[in-house]
Amino acid sequence: MYQLVTVEDEIAVPPTKFNLDLEQAVAESLAEKFEGRINPDIGVILAVTSVDSVGEGRILPGDPSVHYQSVFKVLSWMPREHEIVEGEVIDITEFGAFIRAGALDGLVHISQVMDDFVSYDDKNSQLVGRQSKHVLKQGDAVRARIISISFKEQSKVGLTMRQPFLGSLKWLTEKAKEEKKVKKEEKKAEKEEEKK
Repeated sequence: MYQLVTVEDEIAVPPTKFNLDLEQAVAESLAEKFEGRINPDIGVILAVTSVDSVGEGRILPGDPSVHYQSVFKVLSWMPREHEIVEGEVIDITEFGAFIRAGALDGLVHISQVMDDFVSYDDKNSQLVGRQSKHVLKQGDAVRARIISISFKEQSKVGLTMRQPFLGSLKWLTEKAKEEKKVKKEEKKAEKEEEKK
């Protein structure tokens, strides 16, 4: 989930930024320190959107930077358990598919790809369902549910596509067309029955 979060922290502005306007120097220093970082409480910090206030500067012994207590807003992406995300398959391996969803990549284990026996086609680098013949390959657009999140040593997001309305968007479109066709045929059969 994308969110705007207000953060308060001390930021060091180095001497190379002393020629800038104070707010601009603080904003650039905040961007360098926070953007692209993962914080377990607020997620992946994508951008510092605004600097709301800058406190009095402090100079510390042995440090050429000036330290300012600042309040600022950041745009972050925080995955939530059970959240539905859409993304793109960026890699297929023998143990599953990596999906770029939001600001992080998640893994759909081979057992969570579809309700079918799934095998890995090494030659074509794709996952194939035995009965359904569904194919999942790099570049496919998918919809998945987040089932696990860990920000410990490495950030990890676990995904599943084995629930209704999840999976490759191609499969979902095909299924909707089939259901529409079946309903149309049922209505046609009902009309013919009424005529008899």
